[in-house]
Formats: sequence, C-alpha cells, structure tokens
Amino acid sequence: MKTQLRETLDAALAHRQLLDHPFYRRWEAGDLNEGELTSYAEQYRYFETMLPTFLLSLSEQLPEGLARDSVLDNYRDEVSEPSHLELFEVFANFYGASSAPISPAMKTLVTSYDDVLKQSPVAALAGLLAYEYQGSAIAESKADGLVKYFNASSNAVTFWTVHGTIEEDHAAWTMDALSSLEPDETEVGAAARLVGEAWWAFLDERELLAA
Repeated sequence: MKTQLRETLDAALAHRQLLDHPFYRRWEAGDLNEGELTSYAEQYRYFETMLPTFLLSLSEQLPEGLARDSVLDNYRDEVSEPSHLELFEVFANFYGASSAPISPAMKTLVTSYDDVLKQSPVAALAGLLAYEYQGSAIAESKADGLVKYFNASSNAVTFWTVHGTIEEDHAAWTMDALSSLEPDETEVGAAARLVGEAWWAFLDERELLAA
C-alpha cells in the first residue's frame, strides 16, 4: 500500500516539486533580497499558525488507533516548548517581519487545507503529505541558503534546521496514518494535487511581487 501511495503522490506532485520553483532556486543561489525574506516570513506565519489547529482537528476526526496517534505525535511536535511557531518567530523577527494582511495566494493555501479537512480524513492526510513529503529537503535547502547568503544567526535558522531533521519523521507518520485507512488512490491524488498547487501558487506570488 505504501509503495502505491508514494507512486500516487509522485504523480500528483510531478510538476510541483517545490525545490524546482524559481523562488526556491533563487533562495538556494542567494538571489533573494532581504525584503523578499521579510515578506515571505510575514506570509508563511499564517501557515505555521494554522498547522497545529489543522492537526488537532484532523485527529478528532480519526478513531483511536495508528492514524490518530500518528497525527497527535505530529501535533505534539508542533506545540511542545519551544513551539515551532515560537522558533519561526525568531526567524521572522531576524528579518524584520511585522504583521501584514494575508496575501491572496496564502489565503488560498490556508483554505486548501481547510478544504481537504472538510472532505475526509483521507483527503486531509493526503493534503498534509503534499508538503511534508518534500518538507525535509526544502527546510535543509532554506537553512543552507540563509547561512551561506543571508547572514542568518544560528538562532534565526533553528526553525529550518529542526524541520530538516523532523520532517522525514512527520512524513513517515503521516504516510503510516494514511496507509492504515486503506484509502482510495484517486482521492489521495486529488487532495495532494490541490494542496500542492496551492503551495506552487504561493511561490508564484512571491516571484510576481519580486518582479
């Protein structure tokens, strides 16, 4: 089942591997300006704020067992002290992020998570995997770029180095949870594609603003 699910996710995200996006390529190459990092942090904060609520709501839809336990393990990682949001704020503050209205693409992204949550636990887990499946590599790439090109302090980069380590666990837990539900692959692919497209559109928005 897990092999089939990986193939389904690979197909759903075939043209939406986020490290291939021009925005992240520029991040890796040190071609962002500091204002772009500031704006990125102001918007990414909305996702990081939403995620614990999403995980807790998803756990409440699941019966006792492996799937629920896996989601709750993920949730506990998010909120245990120091919480991931607190670590993120160190990064955001380092680059001067303040409060900013949610952008159209970030609003669509947050809404996509709400949409899959409303559809079913299978759709919600698949949507969660759309990012987690790529999350470790993305976080490692961001951390490397911040240190190499953007003068990040060790504290400012902690959020990303932590995620470079734990996102593989989160992806594995979520895959275990999804597999235990014996999901319909069509539903998995559709939900992963929905969230994957929303992430890609958010990065498109970053590029348009830079242009």
